Amino acid sequence: MYSSPRWSRCPSFYIGGGAGAAGGAGADQEAGDGEEADLQGGERCHSMALIRCDPVEMMMRRNTDLTIALAGNPNAGKTTVFNRLTGSRQHTGNWPGKTIERKSGRYKHAGMLIEVVDLPGTYSLAAYSEEEIVARDFLLEGQPDVVVVVVDASNLERNLYLVVQILELQLPVLVALNMTDMAETIGFEIDTDNLSDGLGGVPVIRMVAARGRGIEELKEAILLYTKQQSKERTPDPIV
Repeated sequence: MYSSPRWSRCPSFYIGGGAGAAGGAGADQEAGDGEEADLQGGERCHSMALIRCDPVEMMMRRNTDLTIALAGNPNAGKTTVFNRLTGSRQHTGNWPGKTIERKSGRYKHAGMLIEVVDLPGTYSLAAYSEEEIVARDFLLEGQPDVVVVVVDASNLERNLYLVVQILELQLPVLVALNMTDMAETIGFEIDTDNLSDGLGGVPVIRMVAARGRGIEELKEAILLYTKQQSKERTPDPIV
């Protein structure tokens, strides 16, 4: 299990060039032609009735091995990651009692059927907007197996604010460090080991989702991390 983050402001994760904080090197290109998921037997996504039900009930009724919540700031490339993971196996509805679009999808990896819930893009969980309320409520009530937070590597400090807030909810978190090519273009190289240590040991996966780089590594990291979390939650047998 991760420990509490050891920092209050963004530490020196950058090595190499670049002066000052990264200044928004542009949004990740949305990839609508994501990889086709390897789902056998024509697995179907949830019906509209299931999409609109209570999040906790929805979890109980879902026939999947793992549930992943995908969180992140607007324009961090979260939708691109979602499309790359799920391909065309997606379903769209509305969140219960909201006009905000709800997207979920599935993919199969290493024999496991994994559902991805794409949370609304938000800068924080302060619950001032409908998007923040939806994201916060799902994280608290939906009981995802792991929260993958997509982070814009070229705007690291601003994006890590949401990561720390989610960590404070004591949820299993994995950081998808996206747009690393953008960060390198403006002179930033990020030490992912140092970043992981600064966040209490959470896994950090380097990605360029728009080009499909890091997607398979992310899938594998999700499985490994959830297995690790499961072992840590399993009590030792009484002798």
